[in-house]
Amino acid sequence: MESLRFMSEEQVRALQGEFETPFFVYDQRTLEEHARRVLAFPSAFGLTGRYAMKALPNAAVLRVLSEAGLHVDASSGFEAERAMRAGIAPQRIQITAQELPRDLRALVERGVLFNACSLSQLSAYGELFPGSELSVRINPGRGSGHSNRTNVGGPSASFGIWHEHLDELLETAARHRLRVARMHTHIGSGSDPDKWVVCAKLSLAIAARLPDVTTLSLGGGFKVARMAREDATDLVAIGQKIVPEFEAFARNEGRKLHLEVEPGTYLVANAGALVCTVRDLVSTGAGGHRFIKLDSGMTEVLRPSMYGAQHPLVVVPRDAARESQRGEFLVAGHCCESGDILTPEAGNPEGLGPRELLEPRLGDALVIEGAGAYCASMASKNYNSFPECAEVLLTRSGEHRLIRRRQTLDQLLENEVLPD
Repeated sequence: MESLRFMSEEQVRALQGEFETPFFVYDQRTLEEHARRVLAFPSAFGLTGRYAMKALPNAAVLRVLSEAGLHVDASSGFEAERAMRAGIAPQRIQITAQELPRDLRALVERGVLFNACSLSQLSAYGELFPGSELSVRINPGRGSGHSNRTNVGGPSASFGIWHEHLDELLETAARHRLRVARMHTHIGSGSDPDKWVVCAKLSLAIAARLPDVTTLSLGGGFKVARMAREDATDLVAIGQKIVPEFEAFARNEGRKLHLEVEPGTYLVANAGALVCTVRDLVSTGAGGHRFIKLDSGMTEVLRPSMYGAQHPLVVVPRDAARESQRGEFLVAGHCCESGDILTPEAGNPEGLGPRELLEPRLGDALVIEGAGAYCASMASKNYNSFPECAEVLLTRSGEHRLIRRRQTLDQLLENEVLPD
């Protein structure tokens, strides 16, 4: 049976009474514990952990993870600027972006690091900063992911410089007198340590052809168990398998490579939840389904609609003393969109997967767990003109702090211009 992760039912009811639903809640103690686990990742010659901030870019969360010792991986120039405005030192931020930042010169001059993800990006950086050093992202020719939409390596992915183009990479770097001091790969290898060994071997073989590389990033993609039936990543087990590969590289190549990892989901997924309210209950008859309709949906949690992703769902009755039966329900979002379903069938995004839940009543809370990563940051915000919801932080002392106000309709409309 699915259960609450870091809140009690009493806390859910209290927060539901104070804030207009839906709203996200993030737990500082869980964030800090996950940061400690990342920073304890075994390494042969030193480690830097970077938080992939695209997973959850709220300034308060950035500060918690930065103060815990993590650096930042930014996926755009805008994210880098956002991190600096949150108080992150530019030297602790690295940009790895599909689109070359238009203000790249200003960002780098302030101290932000850059990771070139294509030959044209490498050339553009060389024209701006000849004779300097940088990182390059390499597509090692292999990918991993639970669907094509999450695969970031191999021939079907545009991320990084294709591994067979290293000669062109070296020629471009030489033309601009660039020193490729850092190399980055990311294929998302899940929870199996043996797959991470394969990833490390592929990456180290490429690093051997880049003679100035002293730091190797293996990216992120550490699987988390949102659902009870899922496997979680054991970082220690993975790190212990990788250490011998780095030691062998040092013996063979004479270089002791510093390791970087850049988790996002691992750090924040299970540190976040979305508190919603049950707004309607409908049935489609004896041969159909019973539906719970919420005041939230793909406007806050897009992953089920986009990937068929699974999230734990917990009904919290408004009346603590009420006894409830359990039943099977589909949970629907509030958007006028047939795909706004929070209970897709496991392994089949097109199917429906009824969940056994407490029989709810109108006004009860429904908590969507595992909602810290790629939810607030990746939702279809403002679809059907629903405002962006609030975000709350539970501090390590157990108090709660508002870290994003709920958007108003005026704010939603403020950039619209009616022509004369």
